[in-house]
Amino acid sequence: MATDEGAPSNTISISARVAALRSAMAQQDLHAYIVPSADPHLSEYLPAHWQSRQWLSGFTGSAGVLIVTADFAGLWCDARYWQQAETELAHTGISLMKMISGVSAQHIDWLADHLLAGQVAGADGDVLSLATARLLQQAFEPKKLRLRTDCDLMNIIWHDRPPLPTQPVVQHLPPEASRSRAEKLTDLREAMATSGTDAHFISSLDDIAYLLNLRGTDVSFNPVFVAHALLADQRTTLFVAEGKIPAALQEALADDGVMLAPYAQAKSALGRLRPGARLLIDPRRITLGFRQAVAPLATVVEAINPTVFAKSKKSDADVAHIRATMEQDGAALCAFFAWLEAALPSQAITEYEIDARITAFRAERSGFVCASFGTIAGFNSNGAMPHYHATADAHAIIAGNGLLLIDSGGQYLGGTTDITRVVPVGTPSALQKRDFTLVLKGLIALSATRFPLGTRSPMLDAIARAPIWSAGVDYGHGTGHGVGYFLNVHEGPQTISSSAAAEPHTAMQQGMVTSIEPGIYRPGKWGVRIENLVVNQDAGTTEFGQYLKFETLTLCPIDTRCIDSALLRLDEREWVNAYHATVRQRIAPHVKGPAWEWLEQRTQPF
Repeated sequence: MATDEGAPSNTISISARVAALRSAMAQQDLHAYIVPSADPHLSEYLPAHWQSRQWLSGFTGSAGVLIVTADFAGLWCDARYWQQAETELAHTGISLMKMISGVSAQHIDWLADHLLAGQVAGADGDVLSLATARLLQQAFEPKKLRLRTDCDLMNIIWHDRPPLPTQPVVQHLPPEASRSRAEKLTDLREAMATSGTDAHFISSLDDIAYLLNLRGTDVSFNPVFVAHALLADQRTTLFVAEGKIPAALQEALADDGVMLAPYAQAKSALGRLRPGARLLIDPRRITLGFRQAVAPLATVVEAINPTVFAKSKKSDADVAHIRATMEQDGAALCAFFAWLEAALPSQAITEYEIDARITAFRAERSGFVCASFGTIAGFNSNGAMPHYHATADAHAIIAGNGLLLIDSGGQYLGGTTDITRVVPVGTPSALQKRDFTLVLKGLIALSATRFPLGTRSPMLDAIARAPIWSAGVDYGHGTGHGVGYFLNVHEGPQTISSSAAAEPHTAMQQGMVTSIEPGIYRPGKWGVRIENLVVNQDAGTTEFGQYLKFETLTLCPIDTRCIDSALLRLDEREWVNAYHATVRQRIAPHVKGPAWEWLEQRTQPF
């Protein structure tokens, strides 16, 4: 079969897959089909079984929506992925539809505008969020369009679809698990009583893992497992595939009143809720298919899962474990950067090699389990793509002059890490140093901020952007995301983002761990991002109320060779020096040899 000149060979299969989908659509009398990046748990990162959008389009980003009609195929994604999507979608016949950050309904508006009255759009209701389904129905009704959600066309056309994961589940044990499963279940039932409910259905995997002090390996980088949970009639039922819970763990769960049922029975259990039951569900964390399965005589109460708030507020014991974890992670990073600086002048180091090297150094540290996401290592122009990933077939050699951006993290028994550093290769240019310094000023500005308890987290975004805006520059992603405790590296409810709504549930509370990661990206040239994790701490009470401040948790030097010192104020220089003094003090007991020498050199007063 002839292909477009220059088209990668994998685009042949992409075209064939889209053609197969169109054939299945025609058989079902569908005029459009929606393929979200989602599973029945609305996870950010998906088990292979549910990576339908990636399989169909070839786009490997973690967020995006594919829509296919008889004569059009488009992939909607936000600014984080535009450059990546342009590359991966080239020659596939799938158009990149640039979604303005935060305006998640653009693809819905497109469907409503391009379908004709009476036409039908299809989707798999088991992976379509309830919130999205409602937006679709709201947009379709005035246009006399129909939405069908009883059609999983992927099962028809994806013949070698990966099976559901089967890896075993393990307990997260003390001392790192600072509160028992029984305590968490009691707290949750008290929250249910406060909301006037006596049943609660949970699909979000990190909420289930947190609640039951369990961890798994069903999702790459996130220590969660595929399951649903239902609390009803003073019983807790965990719907999980048979064989995933070892016998000893089954007994431990039973001692805390947690019974097991097959994963596939979650829907039918919802349908068997007794008349008059008052069921709490989170409309942002449940799919349409599971909402439709609820018994008709049960009363549904919609609110955010109480576990979302509970797991976001780390206890003092948790924070102590996170601090210790950051020392281990910082020691690993010192060893890595010492190796990198020594190797670069004489070895041909590639971006692709960075992930394995940095993971190997982390694996030597106490409590390390796995990486918390795939390492982003981008040199010069590749660093301008915020979610760039080098592969064995496509990567750059780190040589010449420029900037190397490395965003990486680890999962430890005592916490989750996420850090971005930029290091100079050869001699950085004056403009590169200027960009680096502007980003550093944004990091410092927000890190040093004191703010009232309950401040809605999106409102803090502009503080980090202000020094960057002052130079007429901006960046297309949020400034910070919540981080889990040996759980997902992206966690709510807080988010520091100009595109997020400042809703009540985003209020900052003591104990929340959040990233601060401003950036500047110049497509085709370079990218700069500096990222630390911080925890909300009490900053005292005034006549105007209680205040919070950020304690910086991340312990790794910021490379002062990239700083344009003329752009830093005295207080900003003092912040850098104080941070480096803390890094040196905390990390020094954990390193020796080249790692210690590198640490000592990179934390000299600036």
